[in-house]
Amino acid sequence: MEIRAAYGLPVTSFQGMYSVEPPVLDSVAENIIHSSMKMAAAEGAGFGLGGLLTIVPDFSILAGITLRTVQKLSLIYGFEYNTDDEMAELWIAAASAAGIDLGRELLEKNVVQKLIPRIIQRIAAKASAEFVEKWAARLIPVVSSVIGGTLNYYFVRGWGERAHAHFRQKHLERRRLILQEQQSLSD
Repeated sequence: MEIRAAYGLPVTSFQGMYSVEPPVLDSVAENIIHSSMKMAAAEGAGFGLGGLLTIVPDFSILAGITLRTVQKLSLIYGFEYNTDDEMAELWIAAASAAGIDLGRELLEKNVVQKLIPRIIQRIAAKASAEFVEKWAARLIPVVSSVIGGTLNYYFVRGWGERAHAHFRQKHLERRRLILQEQQSLSD
């Protein structure tokens, strides 16, 4: 209902997202990413004023903004996250957004309890490098406000763009299958 109201999309369910033209979904996804980037920049600038004292809450809120962005992108492209498989897909998308190649671990996707902790470990390792950049920038509190806002902005942009590409590709694959099924039923 939020998607329908906010963006005027003619859908009544997440499955309805497959009937919306991809360029329309791409536009909505870009709006979500840009909105999240602005929020992350404002949050980083605000917490940046506190220097090193506020880095933990800054990083926590940034993680929340980033994961919420990935979730919204998932929903825009018609992917819910209610079942174990759907949750695994969301974590796989988050790993993809972090630039992590899961390779053979995807073959073990049916073992969700093993897969998600591995993904979280790899995301944490990847994010820790970006955390060190933010920590170093916090040594000068006033300058760290500008640097914190800028780093947050580009952090969310990078994650958002990679998640967007992941969900768009998955959406197009599923959309193609749905169209093929509809054509075979009409023949």
